[in-house]
Amino acid sequence: MIYFQCDYVEGGHPKILERMMSTNMEQAPGYGNDSYCESAKKRIRTACGKENADVHFLVGGTQTNLTVISSILRPYQGVLTADEGHITCHETGAIEATGHKVLPLSTTDGTITGQQVRDYCREHFTCEICEHTVQPGMVYISFPTESGSLYNKKQLTELSEACHACGIPLYLDGARLGYGMMSPCNDLTLQDISELCDIFYIGGTKCGALFGEAVVIVNESLKKDFRYCIKQRGGMLAKGRLLGIQFDVLFENNLYFGICKQAIDYAFAIRKAFEEKGVQLYGNSQTNQQFPILTNEQLSVFDGKYAYEVWGKYDDTHTIVRFCTSWATTEENVKALLKDIKTL
Repeated sequence: MIYFQCDYVEGGHPKILERMMSTNMEQAPGYGNDSYCESAKKRIRTACGKENADVHFLVGGTQTNLTVISSILRPYQGVLTADEGHITCHETGAIEATGHKVLPLSTTDGTITGQQVRDYCREHFTCEICEHTVQPGMVYISFPTESGSLYNKKQLTELSEACHACGIPLYLDGARLGYGMMSPCNDLTLQDISELCDIFYIGGTKCGALFGEAVVIVNESLKKDFRYCIKQRGGMLAKGRLLGIQFDVLFENNLYFGICKQAIDYAFAIRKAFEEKGVQLYGNSQTNQQFPILTNEQLSVFDGKYAYEVWGKYDDTHTIVRFCTSWATTEENVKALLKDIKTL
């Protein structure tokens, strides 16, 4: 079976495993207070162009989202996001479990706009009974979005300006940040994201690490006591150096973005192959996730040979499926898939 199901079916990049093995018997302080974490933080700050940013390492995406969001919101506040956003649909109510409501905004491509944020906040604060409803306290977006689309610089700038005008922080979930950054459709830099977002995270789990996400806090008002929040949410890894080593390797010699670029090239080759066969694609994914709309007969070509994710029913005779590449996808497996697509 060849897996195109998701972007974390493999382990970690070999260079990470080599570094872990070579340092395995070294003694180091716990809880991220080690030289490897410090080196990784310096590399990330440099890449972001933010030498004063706070950088913290957590284990996984859901844990990171609930830790960040619960650290920012007051007890009566909720988080604005797309109605198909990850925290809305795919985290088993993790945010609500912290006592905060997710406030969904409608979307057609996974993105939300600055105007939507302005309108929501205005309607809330001009309502005569606003104190009886959940107050919008922050905005959550992901880059790329759940459906693989991207915010461009103009959109993110407008969203950032809206958040600042409304007095709420902007948080960007970068679980697949490397893939979004390396898309030929992207016009944002890591420095742009650092300027426009108050807080964001750089995804490792889906982008070459065994596990781990790096939270970057730019807004000074959000920095205080964040380690307390990490500990309370069970995110403070005792052997924290395991996270530091991974991000130190990923941000050495631009490895992180280099391996993500290969995944994008393969994904676009898969997209092109489906398009050449006249297969419609769902949405407009510009990253490593591609969503062909296939008939049951077409699906049978892939069943038993490839693992993919069923995204949803399109109509009575068609199904939306996801083929996902990763940093570890091989040319051999892509060529096999392209060959079978040509038989459709």
